[in-house]
Amino acid sequence: MSKQGLEVIDQDATCCPGLAAAPLDDERATELARVFKALGDPVRLRLLSMIASREGGEVCVCEMTPAFDLSQPTISHHLKLLRQAGLIDCERRGTWVYYWALPGALDRLAGFLTKPQTAGATPQTPEATPQTPEATA
Repeated sequence: MSKQGLEVIDQDATCCPGLAAAPLDDERATELARVFKALGDPVRLRLLSMIASREGGEVCVCEMTPAFDLSQPTISHHLKLLRQAGLIDCERRGTWVYYWALPGALDRLAGFLTKPQTAGATPQTPEATPQTPEATA
């Protein structure tokens, strides 16, 4: 299989502030866009879900293919894009390939998208925002 295309993003979860912590620089935005592009297809999102939720941590491509109305080469292409985005990895065993989610990959994405809450703070919604006397007059 070709190793060209998308590159694996940095595996260190402590390196990258979340979306609300600081503006993204060009390099980090490009890296994250590659990951989100890989997740931007319903088939790839379902494949990642099938792999990440699998008890035992890995799943054979032969078990995933029947879940889709797509050919095996098309499924392999989608899996390759997820692998190149740094979300999954694989190993060939005989004629089959087994896939697993990379440790921390989903946690890093969740951490990036999570807005840090200050201790004791409650999220403000428009209807929960206190009204000033001027706003109600």
